[in-house]
Amino acid sequence: MRILSIDVGTGTQDILLYDTEREIENSLVMIMPSPTVIVAERIRKATHEGRNIILTGDVMGGGPCVRAIKAHMEKELKVYATEKAALTIKDDIERVKSMGINIVSEDELETLADATQEIVLQDIDVDALSNALGSFGVSMPEMIAVAVQDHGNSPQESNRIYRFRIFERLIDEGGNFEQFAYNADNVPDEFTRMAAVARTLRRHDTIKDTIIMDTGPAAIFGALLDENALQPAIVVNIGNGHTLAAIVKDNRVVALLEHHSSALDGEKLQKYIIDFASGNLSFEDIFDDGGHGCYIRETPGFNAIRSIMINGPRRNILMNMDKEKRDNIVWDKLFFASPYGNMMLSGSFGLLTVQLGKEL
Repeated sequence: MRILSIDVGTGTQDILLYDTEREIENSLVMIMPSPTVIVAERIRKATHEGRNIILTGDVMGGGPCVRAIKAHMEKELKVYATEKAALTIKDDIERVKSMGINIVSEDELETLADATQEIVLQDIDVDALSNALGSFGVSMPEMIAVAVQDHGNSPQESNRIYRFRIFERLIDEGGNFEQFAYNADNVPDEFTRMAAVARTLRRHDTIKDTIIMDTGPAAIFGALLDENALQPAIVVNIGNGHTLAAIVKDNRVVALLEHHSSALDGEKLQKYIIDFASGNLSFEDIFDDGGHGCYIRETPGFNAIRSIMINGPRRNILMNMDKEKRDNIVWDKLFFASPYGNMMLSGSFGLLTVQLGKEL
């Protein structure tokens, strides 16, 4: 069986083609710009050329592409968007309109075609993936696993709160790895970005099976494949946008903490790790600091934690710390996770654990 596992981040999309008949170290790998980075560059090109743009497609990750949209409008250039594409910018379509973005129907697209540059929004470009593999004589597999960060549909509530309430519910329901994953036919409506990925995948008849989940849990599950990972464990994924920490016991997530990476430095993160494991950290402690929150259903206590696994593209927050600033009780158990020798693929490996079990 072959599985194409794709972890879509803010900066990169990390792509792994795994074949169960081969050693995992022989898997084909691509680390490419993320879809939002690609879309942002297309928007900037249109801005430079002085062209109005029309956004079509579906909900996708924001960040770089949304900043590019705003910069485009600052040049007094027009932005049109279909409703689905516009929800990339904000969950509330009325707020999108108030920004000056013109919402158009599918029927109006043809009338705007000559006057605008169309830019398609999507987190997964199946045709591009197929072409990339095909150029090396490799066919697309029938199964695709995708991780994207999904705040949930929260037009009336802070998406920081809403996203964390979803995590709390999953932990209360058991916190098993499988509970964080869906297939293209059963993504809950509240997960608008995952649902958009599901719609994209369903349009391709050659794709027979799917797994869709959030990037944070995927990276956490993948880090536990590192040879140094011993449970109970704390796993910290320091991403370009978000830092997600979990306490994992018996392959169950029993506590979660999520913050913005830009708000953290090594000393603050060390303190959060200690307080988190000790049960001395509240939702308000993180939320009031600008993060998403903290939920501790149970914790074995810091002394019972056997390993602290760090991964993610911003792990330099800890890796580059001056030695005199390191907290020894943290560093005695700390490892920089590289499952199967590749830190960048933690999320991709995590997706595979849901399908294939802990041992790949």
